[in-house]
Amino acid sequence: MDGHGLVQFLGAAAELARGAAAPTVQPVWGREILEARNPPRPSFPHREYDVVPLSHGDNDDAAAAAQRSFFFGPREIAAIRAQLSPRLRKRSTTFELIAASLWKCRTMALADDDDEETRITFAARTTRLRFPDGYYGNTIVLPMAISPAGELCARPLGYGYARSVADLMALCGRPPLALGRHGFILSDLTKLGFGDLDYGWGRPVYAPAAKAVDVLSFLGPLKNAKGVDGVVVPMCLPGPAMDRFVEEMAKLAGAPAR
Repeated sequence: MDGHGLVQFLGAAAELARGAAAPTVQPVWGREILEARNPPRPSFPHREYDVVPLSHGDNDDAAAAAQRSFFFGPREIAAIRAQLSPRLRKRSTTFELIAASLWKCRTMALADDDDEETRITFAARTTRLRFPDGYYGNTIVLPMAISPAGELCARPLGYGYARSVADLMALCGRPPLALGRHGFILSDLTKLGFGDLDYGWGRPVYAPAAKAVDVLSFLGPLKNAKGVDGVVVPMCLPGPAMDRFVEEMAKLAGAPAR
């Protein structure tokens, strides 16, 4: 089950809690939709499942990790967008702008070797496959962008990104994600509808994730104390790296930390 399926499940529970006899959207099994082909034939390189050596960096000490959240409103998004080329400025989505900023600043805060590979993975829903209404299974894949740390830190924010998973899983038996030493996972929860769930006592006051989980961060919708609608992203980093990250984010976007 992915985030979309979870919201569907929680929404059904909310309808029942409010007195409905049955959920508006009935659950659908449909697991055959994402079965591997016979024979399996991956048609894309899947670097997200490379075999990479385990290494232990300073971000492995969870006890020393610091948690901070960063708010991206219209002002911060405009500041990031202004740094792109005219072509990318028009085409880039809010998620792409935030993801690129977080990845770059996180790498600048953590990486101590310009040749080290840095990786960002994000959940992408396979919307082009026609899932029936009520399908609650996992519909996401995890594409990965990879860059040498030195190039990512030195180049402008618009530096390039390179874009069958079922076949690979069938062949390799669900290999673990190849995050490497400073891997980063980002998931966008802004449009899933957690904030619309109502169990009979009204909508939630706060719906985004409360904290990051190690290398996993979430984008969530938030209205800040000034009444500005935007996106909040919790981050988890070692203390000294978090201090550097806050500085880099302030320089890049002026994104306030909480």
